[in-house]
Amino acid sequence: MKKIILAIVLAAASSAALLPEAQAQVSVNINIGAPPPPRAERLPPPRHGYVWVPGYWDWNGHAHYWRSGRWVRERRGYAYAQPVWHEGPHGWELDRGGWRGGPPPRPAAPPPRHGYERHGHHCPPGHERRGECG
Repeated sequence: MKKIILAIVLAAASSAALLPEAQAQVSVNINIGAPPPPRAERLPPPRHGYVWVPGYWDWNGHAHYWRSGRWVRERRGYAYAQPVWHEGPHGWELDRGGWRGGPPPRPAAPPPRHGYERHGHHCPPGHERRGECG
């Protein structure tokens, strides 16, 4: 009787190994429709040291909503790119714009080192006197 039970258990285990593994996959695509036409805004008088950013339609995850125009402080050496919608391969996409260009980044300063350099090799403090650095 034990041999029959063992044979049934082995047969069930080997058949379970041949069954395909259950897999689940979820895919969500959100297609944003074209934004409404821009609203007409009155251009305010110029402000020294500021750039006017006109209003635009933004997306809050559910619907388009209007962001009013505003002044932003000027950044010398940069150009402000206006927010713009464009139709891409996956539907409508918003480039929120922002400051572009500017001065090239400064190289990072080397980390501080302790001790001194001799012939291109670093010798920790106190080790030169003991003849440990050559």
